[in-house]
Amino acid sequence: MANFQDSYLSGGNIDFIEGLYARYLEDPSSVDPSWRELFERNDGAGRPIFNPTLIEPPAPVVPGKEAKGAKAAPAPTAAAVALAPQTAPTVAFQQDMKLQARVDQVISAFRLRGHLRAKLDPLGRPRPPLEHVADVGLVDDSHFSTTELEQMVESSNVFPEARVKLKDLMGRLRRTYTGSIGVEFMHMLDSERRRWLLRRMEYTENRTEFTVEEQRHILTKLSYAEGFENFLHTKFVGAKRFALDGGEALVPMMDAVLEVGGDLGLKEVVIGMAHRGRLNVLTNILGKKPDQIFSEFEGPKDPKQHMGRGDVKYHMGFSSDHGTRGGQSIHLSLAFNPSHLEAVNPVVEGRVRAKQDRGGDGERTKVMPLLIHGDAAFIGQGVVAETLNLARLKGYETGGTLHLVINNQVGFTTDPSDSRSSIYSTALAQMLDVPVFHVNGDDPEACVHVARLMAEYRQTFKSDVVIDLVCYRRYGHNEGDDPSFTQPSMYDIIRKHPTVRTLYAQQLAEKGRVPAEESEALKQRCLQEFDAALSRARAESQFKEPNALEGLWKPYKGGPESGVPDVTTGVSKETLRSALARLTEVPESFNVHRDVDRTVLKKRQSMLQTEELQWSEGESLAYATLLSEGYMVRLSGQDVERGTFSHRHAVLHDVKTGEKFVPLRQFATGKARLDIYNSPLSEMGVLGFEYGYSLDVPDGLVIWEAQFGDFANGAQIIIDQFIAAGESKWRRLSGLTLLLPHGYEGQGPEHSSARLERFLSLSAQDNIQVAYPTTPAQIFHLLRRQVLRPLRKPLVVMSPKSLLRRPEAVSKLDELTSGTFQEVIPDKVDPAGVTRLLLCSGKVYYDLVKARDEHKDSSIAIVRLEQLYPFPFDELAGLVAKMPKLTELFWVQEEPRNSGAWHFMFPRLHDLAAARGQGPLKLGYIGRAEAASPATGFTQTHNLEQQLIVEEAILRGTKNGR
Repeated sequence: MANFQDSYLSGGNIDFIEGLYARYLEDPSSVDPSWRELFERNDGAGRPIFNPTLIEPPAPVVPGKEAKGAKAAPAPTAAAVALAPQTAPTVAFQQDMKLQARVDQVISAFRLRGHLRAKLDPLGRPRPPLEHVADVGLVDDSHFSTTELEQMVESSNVFPEARVKLKDLMGRLRRTYTGSIGVEFMHMLDSERRRWLLRRMEYTENRTEFTVEEQRHILTKLSYAEGFENFLHTKFVGAKRFALDGGEALVPMMDAVLEVGGDLGLKEVVIGMAHRGRLNVLTNILGKKPDQIFSEFEGPKDPKQHMGRGDVKYHMGFSSDHGTRGGQSIHLSLAFNPSHLEAVNPVVEGRVRAKQDRGGDGERTKVMPLLIHGDAAFIGQGVVAETLNLARLKGYETGGTLHLVINNQVGFTTDPSDSRSSIYSTALAQMLDVPVFHVNGDDPEACVHVARLMAEYRQTFKSDVVIDLVCYRRYGHNEGDDPSFTQPSMYDIIRKHPTVRTLYAQQLAEKGRVPAEESEALKQRCLQEFDAALSRARAESQFKEPNALEGLWKPYKGGPESGVPDVTTGVSKETLRSALARLTEVPESFNVHRDVDRTVLKKRQSMLQTEELQWSEGESLAYATLLSEGYMVRLSGQDVERGTFSHRHAVLHDVKTGEKFVPLRQFATGKARLDIYNSPLSEMGVLGFEYGYSLDVPDGLVIWEAQFGDFANGAQIIIDQFIAAGESKWRRLSGLTLLLPHGYEGQGPEHSSARLERFLSLSAQDNIQVAYPTTPAQIFHLLRRQVLRPLRKPLVVMSPKSLLRRPEAVSKLDELTSGTFQEVIPDKVDPAGVTRLLLCSGKVYYDLVKARDEHKDSSIAIVRLEQLYPFPFDELAGLVAKMPKLTELFWVQEEPRNSGAWHFMFPRLHDLAAARGQGPLKLGYIGRAEAASPATGFTQTHNLEQQLIVEEAILRGTKNGR
């Protein structure tokens, strides 16, 4: 029994009075006249006055002693009596106030903690003890006597009526909050949203009165969901399918979301989900023919055609047009997904944002992300938190995501007690101030009710919502797994537990809604349809590869780089000079930071005279010219507006007002748009978002920049599973560009290396481009080439740090006016006299040239490899062939021997030597020794190491050998 305050002026009563006052402000007629009279008195600022001298009741009048002509004194108000000195007539009112205070505490407890008493587990297991949770003991009506339950009390908006019987109030609260649905929403700070939910939940007792036709529709969806899994279970014994058995309610829930969304203006949904139930969703929601899915189980007729590529069936995506029963058409896209379960989340968000931006969906109601999670993955994987954090950020918001958690109540073999510290797997979502609904998967009507409500909420408030579908896994993690090894008690219950379709069919039959015979006939019809589909699949293979290069992607191509013609990326000198001049201009009233004015604006003005550009100008002119030609440019990442090394200053800030000015924005023409966003301190989430964005913007430049190149480590899953392998696995192209600051300047292990070796180890089948440009002209041409040529491949750029301002690393304006990106930059020495060829990439080139020129040794040629992959073999072989006296060929790098490009270059140097055919070449490596850490943390040591590399390359050359 909870302890209630005894005083009728206790905190509980104050809450009650404040609640009444809030109701009075919304609708004065909704409160008792006695309270309305009190609230109408205020102090001039809208606050009610509780002044006993103003509301003290008049002295009692003795019957028969009234003064002649005097009017009877008005009856005291309830509020006045409550605040006046106690007299015999006030005792009953005080008791009512005490009861109301207790009632309001219980109402608050139901709203706040009712979910802890809800019957959520389809398996009927008792919930863990929760008595330590504040107020959970109040979620009960046993605190009231039989007499009290018959009394009239304030309903506190649980009912539309102001006063109702307490027993009716308690019954409604029980049915609303402790049945098959548990709701977490009182933590939300937005009172408007709380009130919206309160009305829709409490007035309806959190349920929908479905028509017979609607119930038949739910049963049909469950029948097809169950029938599909049963069919696969018997026809493809032991094959992995990550079945939906136990969570079949997902299918009618998704159907309900689309029905409501379609009526509220939804035109497109991008879905991200892992394995569980994926094949079922493909068939029963997206409408992929079961023939095709069965063919994927059978496999392709000619295995040779798919060597080294493709993916398993439960990773594949699909697109279709879904027609709702309300007559709306919604385009559905299920994103391709790797086995890193939640990695697809930001990819979906990026795709949705790109579609919204392209389609002018500023209200973000036409395109919606729908993410389906597993319970263990939702709480366990950090990318979930990274993605949730993007929800309200200007550069990444998508108008709210509908999150649906398939809660199997167990991970692969791990119990919830070992996989999370919170009561619910959805606890993480409370960071967003959004509602979380938990629903029993064996109550399909409750599931559909919640799905409808959350779809309406998302469209109304442009907010994320979370549904926790509490269900179970009938056959273990996959169909070859025996779950009783680790959860014997749970699976003993599951083996005896009827399916959700069986339970619902029985319920409908008992209520006289859908006869048992009709339900059975429906079940048999589903199996017959699947059987016919299997026969078609086996008679004539329906196996199809994913569709590619359709719609927006028709003008573009993937595959090998060879055969794709180069494009001219130069721009006229007049256009470049005009653009550079405009990049120096700011509005007259704009107050520029004096250092920015000196180091950026005035520097660019001087460049108009010298026509000698640094890195920032080469990069900025690439963006400016692309925008002026009608192409979209999006740049995001950590501190990209200014740039980590203060080189970019793409967004200027008024030092007096804080207002922003973006000089590049003035160049956008036609459909072009410029987006530059500082991202949160996230790598995996943001890079995944930008990859997703690039999937729907083939005709623009989409860039993610890391603060330091090795920060890409935090996004390695996105790089490995999507960027490097997306074309091979799923035939999905992307033109995403990664700018990864890289270079050895003595900044320590974490601020030197962008892990070039990792990208080169991922390079195969012309899947990505890996470049290491060394001049402003090169970055200008490289970024423009990425957009202008039809080939669409991710571009990984080892971008500079010290080279941003190094005096030698400059380009003449004329270098931007013609040609294109140079994959190899030859040396200026006469090749006929070269005996030693040093191949290198990046910053070390300038150190080598300086040392060589100091020694005036023209027998050494230093050639820059600006694109490492695809490897420009023919061009390099042509250079080597022009050096008849060449005896030594070395690869020189700053990185340790086990890092950088050496292991990638070693076999290619042998190929170059073999292709030369003019006698033996001594091949070798020059660089740092092998090291477990990318770089030293001491400046003096770094300088010594760099000196030794240069000396080895220029003076001795052969010491280390191969």
